[in-house]
Amino acid sequence: MKLLFLPGAGASPDFWKPVGARLPADWPKHYFGWPGLGHQPHDPAITGLDDLVRLVTAKMDEPIDLVAQSMGGVIAARVALAQPGLVRRLVLCVTSGGVDMAGLGAADWRADYRKSFPNAAAWITSKGASPGLPVERISAPTLLIWGDADPISPVAVGRHLEARIPNACLEVVAGGDHDVAATHPDLVTALIARHLG
Repeated sequence: MKLLFLPGAGASPDFWKPVGARLPADWPKHYFGWPGLGHQPHDPAITGLDDLVRLVTAKMDEPIDLVAQSMGGVIAARVALAQPGLVRRLVLCVTSGGVDMAGLGAADWRADYRKSFPNAAAWITSKGASPGLPVERISAPTLLIWGDADPISPVAVGRHLEARIPNACLEVVAGGDHDVAATHPDLVTALIARHLG
């Protein structure tokens, strides 16, 4: 079973590698980077989330498992909705899933993102970059991983998604921030291995 790792708006293909390296070596893995976001080189063909969704689906010639962080989770949810027969299992880590983040107490990340990544494509911080999604229609078994100290995607968002996605289970990591997968790789890997195994 191929495992596709989707980073957040930081866009680095290296984000998930510490977790991936702890998972079984015989699980085929592919790590995405997002052109034009974070410090990744720009690609004029990438102008929004629709193009990133296409990048992911182009790698799906068989049923796969998706592991996604933050904005990558919006892409993963969109893929799971569009290609239900090709997504076996889903892991969404501190994502928005296309829900009303501000209404659930999330801090606005855009200004800090622009300071960290001044050359990132303009579309990523434009309002409405992540429209609402009918997550109730996600059929894949879904693991939700949240940190309890994340201001960008608070645990309330994870609880909201757990209530809406039919076959979802929320795991909360004590002390975890928005980079919980990077700061708690052993625990996050154990949760993912149990879900995908």
